[in-house]
Amino acid sequence: MKAIHILLATTMLGAPVPAFAQAATTTATTTDTAAPQEAPADDGAGSEDIVVTAVAQGTNRLDSSVTVSSINAATLVELAPRTSGELLRNLPGIRVEASGGDGNANISVRGLPVASGGSKFLQLQEDGLPILEFGDITFGNADIFLRADFNVRTVESVRGGSASTFASNSPGGVINFISKTGEQEGGAFQVSGGLDYREFRTDVDYGGRLSDSVTYHLGGFYRVGDGQRTVGYDAVRGGQIKANITKSFDNGGYVRLYGKYLDDRAIGYLPNPVRVTGSNGDPTYENLPGFSINNDTLHAGAIRNVLTLDGSNQPVRRSIADGQHPVVAAIGLETKIPVADGWNIVERFRYADISGGFTSPFPASVGGAQSVAEALGGAGAQLFYASGPQSGQRIANPSALGGNGLLANVVLFDVDLKSLNNVTNDIRLNGSVPMGDGTLSITGGFYASRQDIQSDWLWTSFVQTVQGGGNSQLVDVRTAAGVPVTQNGVPGYSASFFGNCCRRSYDLNYTTMAPFAQLGLELGAINLDGSLRYDFGRARGSVAGSDLGAAFGTGIATRDIDGDGVISAPERQVAVIPSQRSPLNYDYDYLSYSAGINFRLTDATALFARYSRGGRANADRLTFGPSINPATGALIDQGAAVDFVRQLEGGVKYRAGGVSLYATGFWARTEEQNFEATTQRFFDRNYEAKGVELEGRVARGPFSLSAGGTYTDAKIKRDVLNPAVVGNRPRRQAEFIYQVTPQVELDRVSFGANILGTTSSYAQDNNQLKMPGYTQVNGFVSFRPAENITVTVNGNNLFDVKGITEVEEGAIPTGGIVRARSITGRTISAALRVGF
Repeated sequence: MKAIHILLATTMLGAPVPAFAQAATTTATTTDTAAPQEAPADDGAGSEDIVVTAVAQGTNRLDSSVTVSSINAATLVELAPRTSGELLRNLPGIRVEASGGDGNANISVRGLPVASGGSKFLQLQEDGLPILEFGDITFGNADIFLRADFNVRTVESVRGGSASTFASNSPGGVINFISKTGEQEGGAFQVSGGLDYREFRTDVDYGGRLSDSVTYHLGGFYRVGDGQRTVGYDAVRGGQIKANITKSFDNGGYVRLYGKYLDDRAIGYLPNPVRVTGSNGDPTYENLPGFSINNDTLHAGAIRNVLTLDGSNQPVRRSIADGQHPVVAAIGLETKIPVADGWNIVERFRYADISGGFTSPFPASVGGAQSVAEALGGAGAQLFYASGPQSGQRIANPSALGGNGLLANVVLFDVDLKSLNNVTNDIRLNGSVPMGDGTLSITGGFYASRQDIQSDWLWTSFVQTVQGGGNSQLVDVRTAAGVPVTQNGVPGYSASFFGNCCRRSYDLNYTTMAPFAQLGLELGAINLDGSLRYDFGRARGSVAGSDLGAAFGTGIATRDIDGDGVISAPERQVAVIPSQRSPLNYDYDYLSYSAGINFRLTDATALFARYSRGGRANADRLTFGPSINPATGALIDQGAAVDFVRQLEGGVKYRAGGVSLYATGFWARTEEQNFEATTQRFFDRNYEAKGVELEGRVARGPFSLSAGGTYTDAKIKRDVLNPAVVGNRPRRQAEFIYQVTPQVELDRVSFGANILGTTSSYAQDNNQLKMPGYTQVNGFVSFRPAENITVTVNGNNLFDVKGITEVEEGAIPTGGIVRARSITGRTISAALRVGF
């Protein structure tokens, strides 16, 4: 059995895949220099390890002055990943808050900030083109529209480096999901499911040749169940299908057509209540009676739908069970056209029709049941069940309600994503010419995209018990005299607990165009390269909402929303989208550049250094804020259009004899203007981060060990709106994150572990309340009873640790209860895979 160079472990159904010691191929599916051809397996002594993402041309990793890691095909063909967020946590330098379910992860790189959510400075791609032009669209994060399954051949990440000049809006880096294209004949069928949680999934894929010059691949999955936490209904249901066909030509060119259809519902976990004892600097997070922070959620079978108004202010019932609901129909073209000896035109085009929704309960506050009741209904207020088998019954003992005597005032984040359609095109010419004793490579190209953002925020509110196991119920409040204050648990058909904010409508489009160019000079052991990118774009459209001010409508009306002819108290607080709209109308442009040097000391060792400046154009998060003139749609602050990231990095690379080691030092200075929906806060800041990124692997016989770690010292250097936080560490930024994956591969049995950890961080930028560090241990064992048959059992978070990834409060409140997100507790799954 050949040893191969696979940089990282991955999490597949919650545990790493037993495939590290199997032969694999690295192919240049998205490279600009060659049609897809198999490359030899890496023996650790200098065979090809090709970088194809965010670079001008496919390059051996030891000859490139960029920092790249990959998750190879051999780790992906065994089992489908549980979530893309859990998969990405295994990439060095990448910080992923993967506690939101299958999507809605906050993703950062090398200390760059996550001031709001999503992946603002890091771009997620499929086959070399962005999933969304902006990775942090409010309630439309890019990873919501991504599913990792058997179609994926390689996941490749570039941190910093040339990402800023070979992709728009990606100064921090690029993570590229590269698809299989059928060069290897065969496929697999797999059934999997939770042993201690209810989720069932089927995956299938197959690829091969239709002729000597035509290859194809197709695959997909379908799943159904509660998900990783019990909710009492099918909170995950749906699937995906992808297909491509490639025609290769004798001159080295090729043309490929591909398509994707995704229609999947995935529960979205938002912060939940947890008790905190101790001090801000040394807190202990404890489960509430009847509610576990890492195993429960406020989602419940008795709270399945809500009555609200749609974007046209007409009554509609919205299903909480839809959760994160991406619907994507995409079609694309990729082709390489040789135009002269060593010169090629590479064209990539994709159109994606994207819609869906995001619906999940957010606790605006949590308190004692009687206190919550009296805050709504006055002294002596009474409580009644409003859903479930006890609906209509009075709650005689509020202090015992749900086993903890608590109620949550919930704002339902309910967003109708009407259109996130985008069309992208990247065309480039590349080649090389002799230059004395070396070679000069030249690349020039043009990128264009249009990104729609059409969504309606249909938020409403309700009161519910704090119970786990999917048993939470709605609660009604009446005054001491028995006068109803709520209706079916609803105090107002608006974001009542957020001051009736946030009834909004967006109808925006952003056009991005960017010429780019690169020169690379290879002189023996030295590689020099420099690249430029000039982005220019325009923002057009309009927004409407009560947050624009009185001149644009208050947004609150009286409406018989249930049509019963009676106006109840909540029906006097019905949120509507005002008819008057505010325009958006501005243009922007900016220059990005990057330059690097790589020196090959020996066949196995190289040194590199690089400096880059890249930009990220701000999108929908600027609207409703102080940077836009609501009357004209123009920028008040011209600098708000683009945030810049300046980065310096350098390090050493070594690979020989089954051992690989990579060390990179980095420094970054980041501008940030942003808006956070949960707190209704705007940000205008500068950050600085410096640190060291380490990555390595050793393979000896049946044993292999892969590891990575990143130390980051990050600070807030400037804050226009809140100077008190200057000098503090950005929230949720740990000083050290790490991954370790030991594995043993025998003839018929593989077993190992995937260990992920982080040191402590601060919940908020005030640097008071800490989130403790934690170590998550995943384990797996795989048995191959016969050729092409694999049975695998995985354990995720074997020690059932609480891994707090975010907390809404900046300090322990008087009642000791905060709202937080944690990684999911222990889950065990099993899978049967048949290859053919």
